[in-house]
Amino acid sequence: MSDQFKEQGGAATMDPNPVYRWLSSRLINWLVSDSRLQRNRAKAERARQKKGSRHLVEYFHQVDDGYSHLAAQILKPLSERYDIDLICHLVPGPLGSNAAEPELLLALSRYDAQLIAPHYGLEFPSAAVEPQVSVIAVASRILAAQTLEGFVRNVVSVGAAVWASDQESLDKLGDEIGIVSAADADLVVARGNARRDDLKHYSGAMFYYAGEWYWGVDRLYLLEKRLSALGLDRQPKQLRLADRPQIESGPLKGDGRLTLEMYPSLRSPYTAVCFDRTVELAKEMMVSLSVRPVLPMVMRGVPATREKGFYIFSDAAREAREAGVPFGNFYDPIGDPVRQCYSLYPWACEQGKGVELLSSFLNCAFAKGVNTNNNRGLKTVIEQAGLDWGAAATMVGQSGWEGQLEENRLAMYEAGLWGVPSYRLLDNNGKQLIAVWGQDRLWLIAKLIQQHLAKDS
Repeated sequence: MSDQFKEQGGAATMDPNPVYRWLSSRLINWLVSDSRLQRNRAKAERARQKKGSRHLVEYFHQVDDGYSHLAAQILKPLSERYDIDLICHLVPGPLGSNAAEPELLLALSRYDAQLIAPHYGLEFPSAAVEPQVSVIAVASRILAAQTLEGFVRNVVSVGAAVWASDQESLDKLGDEIGIVSAADADLVVARGNARRDDLKHYSGAMFYYAGEWYWGVDRLYLLEKRLSALGLDRQPKQLRLADRPQIESGPLKGDGRLTLEMYPSLRSPYTAVCFDRTVELAKEMMVSLSVRPVLPMVMRGVPATREKGFYIFSDAAREAREAGVPFGNFYDPIGDPVRQCYSLYPWACEQGKGVELLSSFLNCAFAKGVNTNNNRGLKTVIEQAGLDWGAAATMVGQSGWEGQLEENRLAMYEAGLWGVPSYRLLDNNGKQLIAVWGQDRLWLIAKLIQQHLAKDS
């Protein structure tokens, strides 16, 4: 594949020529299709049965990652609930082009883990701070010394000491359950990273089963559904261990006291999955919605490997299917199509149709397979948004929109966020109540809106 296709899913930071745009789009559609997913699952199961091997789930633990600490609390219940073998690996955080903002990610993992832990029946210390390098090193040495059973039994206690910056407890644990040298721990982490590389992933807090990846407690419900479908659930009548909380828009309604800021981009599959649902949620809950679009990460010069791009698109496709959102007929809008749409955004806002324009563009690019890189496709976007193409055609490509998007990006970073879609919930004085990343947090936003409305009532 050409060097110009090193970014997400094979797309380029520059504008690809029409043939490459078409080819990469068709490739992504095939890779993330449900039919291919089901064929691969059936193929994996036939291969397992032919070998006579057991069902194997692999878990990749990152010691300094808040999401990994939550996932670690599920390991013992998971291995007891489902008829599986479980293997645990120690890994570093994302490396190289897979690590867009590593320090921001670690800080977000601590903050976000505090927010979501109670809703999953898990624990994360509210006062958690960045653990010291020496603490992380000792924790890695302890976990590297463990057998599989010892890892599952002790990883939560080790993690609790890490997040409490409790060197004394770690030293005591090392004396009680074993510890290896720093060099030996590095070898264990390197092996875990090599295994993760072989399986074509990059992150911590990940579960892997028979060709698919599941991120932490947020995706565990999908893994549980898959294991249950294979008849591996020993307690099929019980609730899942980590069912995703539902998005509940009631009973309290706002009156403009709260504002929900959304930071979308027009080339983000996760934005495509949740944009319309976010608009509808704000409408149902009667809170003000402020949409603050930004450029796609690859157009901001933030690199991503093909492996990361494929995971993002395939994971978004699974999430769209679960949510019943149209998705999967993709025609890559990277480059000029995004710029042209954004050039019309200020005008659309003046017509009271800014949200409709972004929604229409995402729908055309991610669900309807519309080539937005020509006037015919852009006309479809404009007219689907309820806007006049004749007027839009005279303004497309105009400058003046770039400054607002850059202002939005800076505001997003100031809140400790960098990816899209990101959200901020503000009170009636503009004070930030929460700042979270991802369509995974719509349920949390809905719950927090209800909590704040209850306080004010």
